[in-house]
Amino acid sequence: MLINKIDKHKVELAVNTLRILSADAIEKAQSGHPGLPMGFADVAFVLWMQFLRFNPEDSRWPNRDRFILSAGHGSMLLYSLLNLFGYDLSLDDIKQFRQFGSKTPGHPEYGHTPGVESTTGPLGQGFANGVGMALAARLMAERFNTGDAKIIDHYIYGVVSDGDLMEGITSEAASFAGHLGLANIIYIYDCNQITIEGNTSLAFTEDAAKRFEAYNWRVFKVDGHNHTEIAEAIEAARGEKERPSLIIARTHIGKGSPNKQDTAAIHGEPLGAKELELTKESLGWPKDKTFYIPDDVKQLCQSRVAELKEEYENWQAQFKKYIREDTNRSRLWDTCFKKEIPVDLESELLKTIKKDSIATRSASGEMMQIIAQRIPGFMGGSADLCPSTKTYIKNSSSIDKNKFDGRNIHFGVREHAMGGILNGMALYGGIIPFGSTFLTFSDYMRPSIRLAAMMKIQVIYIFTHDSILLGEDGPTHQPVEHLPSLRLIPNLLVIRPSDATEMAAAWIAALNHKDGPTALILSRQDIPVINRLIYPSQNHLKYGAYVLKDSEGVPDIILMASGSEVHIALEATLQLQEKGVRARLASVPSFELYRLNSDEYKESILPPICKKRVAIETAAKNDWYEFVGLDGIIIGIDRFGASASAKTLAEYYGFTANNILHEINKKWGL
Repeated sequence: MLINKIDKHKVELAVNTLRILSADAIEKAQSGHPGLPMGFADVAFVLWMQFLRFNPEDSRWPNRDRFILSAGHGSMLLYSLLNLFGYDLSLDDIKQFRQFGSKTPGHPEYGHTPGVESTTGPLGQGFANGVGMALAARLMAERFNTGDAKIIDHYIYGVVSDGDLMEGITSEAASFAGHLGLANIIYIYDCNQITIEGNTSLAFTEDAAKRFEAYNWRVFKVDGHNHTEIAEAIEAARGEKERPSLIIARTHIGKGSPNKQDTAAIHGEPLGAKELELTKESLGWPKDKTFYIPDDVKQLCQSRVAELKEEYENWQAQFKKYIREDTNRSRLWDTCFKKEIPVDLESELLKTIKKDSIATRSASGEMMQIIAQRIPGFMGGSADLCPSTKTYIKNSSSIDKNKFDGRNIHFGVREHAMGGILNGMALYGGIIPFGSTFLTFSDYMRPSIRLAAMMKIQVIYIFTHDSILLGEDGPTHQPVEHLPSLRLIPNLLVIRPSDATEMAAAWIAALNHKDGPTALILSRQDIPVINRLIYPSQNHLKYGAYVLKDSEGVPDIILMASGSEVHIALEATLQLQEKGVRARLASVPSFELYRLNSDEYKESILPPICKKRVAIETAAKNDWYEFVGLDGIIIGIDRFGASASAKTLAEYYGFTANNILHEINKKWGL
C-alpha cells in the first residue's frame, strides 16, 4: 500500500495516534520514554504501512520481515504499532505499560509479547541481533531457495538511535555486516541528536554517514517527518544488492510537544499532565480522551493487514508445493527448524577418543566434526581464534561475501559482536549457533550472554584456555573469576568436563539444552582420559555431579572437583583410600544440572552426615561454599596467575595431589 496514495489526513491521524497513544501510556505509568515514540512515529508508520511484511495471526512466520527496535527504550512505539496492526496486544495491555505481569514491560522482551523479535534495551544489542538474523537469512536462503521457489526472501529492518551508534558492539557488528555485504539489512537511524544528558554534541560529533560508508554500508539521509523522502529511501535500500543500508532520519525528539520537543527533558520521563494536554491541543487531538484510536486509523491499519494476508497465503501455497515436490529439502527444513538431535550421537562422539591424554578443547574439536555431519543446522565460528579453540568444521567452507553455503564464520576480533550476532542467528531459527574464544575474553561478550539467557535461546559458547594452567601467556589470559561469574547468570548452563569422555556427554547436554544458552569450559592443556572401566560414569554428566570413585560404606570425607582438577582429586582420593580413609570423589561438571536433581539424588552424592568436604578447582573459590559448607576446604585461586609452565603453576598454587593431602591432614589429621 503506497503511502502517497493514502489520504494525507488519515496518515497524519495515524501518526498522531502513535504519538498520543504512547504518551498516554507513559503518563499513566508515570514512567517511560516518550521522546522516541513521538519523534519516530512518521518513519515507523511509513515502514509498517508500505514495506514491512508480517502476519499478526502468525507472528513466527519464517518469511516475515524482522523489525528490531534496538533503541528498546522506545518500547511504547512498538507496542502501539503491534496494537494498531492487529497483534494479540490489546488496549488494556497498553494501559498496563510497565506494570508487574503485563505484556508491555519497560523494554521489549522476546517470548513475552507477541511480535517482539528480540529483547532489547541495552543499546547496540538489537543492532547486532539484526546482523545475526540477516546472516541467518542468507544462510537459510542458500540452503532452501531454488530457481522456482524463494522460500526465504525478506528484510531485516531495525530502529537504531544516537546511543546505539555510540556503543562499541555496534561498530563491531556494522563492520562485520559491511564485510559480508548483508544487503538484506535496512536500519533506520533516529537521528534526534538528544540523549539523557543533553545534546549529542556533548560526546558524539563524528560523521556517522562517512563512518558507515567506510564500513561498506549504503547511506541515505532523509527528513524523518517527510513521508515521501522516507518511502523513497526505504525503496532504494530494498533495491541494494551489495551492501547493508543505513537511513539517517533527522527527527525531532518528542515531536508535537510545545515545550519539550528537542530537549533532553522528553527523552526518559512522562510529559506531565499539563504538557500532555498542550501536546494534544497542538496536534489537534481531543484533550478529553485518553487511549483514543480513531475509527479511520483502525480501518486503515486493518486494510494493510488484509493486503499482507494475501501475500502470506501465497507464500504458504508456494511452501506447501515446495515441500511436496522436494522431499530432500523438506526433510532438511524439518531437521533444521526442529533442531533434531540423532539418538546415537553420543556413542559416535565417544568413538573419537583415541588418546590416553587430550585437552578437552582438542577432544571437543574432533567431536564437532561428527556433530556437523549429523546436525545440518550446527554452524558458527570464533573471534579469530579457531586454531586455538579447535572449532573449524573441516568438511565445510568459510562464509564470505556472496558465499553463504559454508558453515564456518570468521567473526574477527569482535567478541561482543559475535555474542550479539549469535543471538540473532538463534532467534532467526533453523540454526544451532556456536561461538568460541578464550574464557578470559568472555567478559567482552557478557552482555550478549546475559540476554541470550534472558531470552532462553539456544546458543553454544566454547570457552577454551579455562584456567591459570594455560601457562605462559600469563595473567592477562588466565581466567580466575570468570567461571564463577558465568555460573551467576540465570538460565545459563555452564559445563566444565573433566576429560574427553565427559566432553562427549557435555556436547549432548548442550545440543539438547534448547531453552537457554550453554557455556562449555575447556582446557588448553592435555588431561588424562579417566579409565571408565574402572570408574564407570559415562552417562552421569547429565546429573551435573556424580560419584566417580566411591568409598566402602558411608564416606569419612568427600572430595569434589571439576574439569582438569578431577584427575588430581582422583589421585588424592586413591591415596586416602590406601591409608584406610573412606574417601569419596564426586565429579561436578555442572552446578546448574546438579541443582535440578531431587533432594534424594543430591543427598546420595553429598550425604549430610559427611561434614568433611574438599573442593578443588582452578578458579575463584566463592561457588563451592554451597557444597562444602563454611567448615570445608576449598583449594582454589583468589588472586591472578603468572607467566610460567602449567606444571610450575600447578605446583606453586597448590593444584597437586600432594597439596590436597597436605591440606586435609592439616585440618582433619587424615
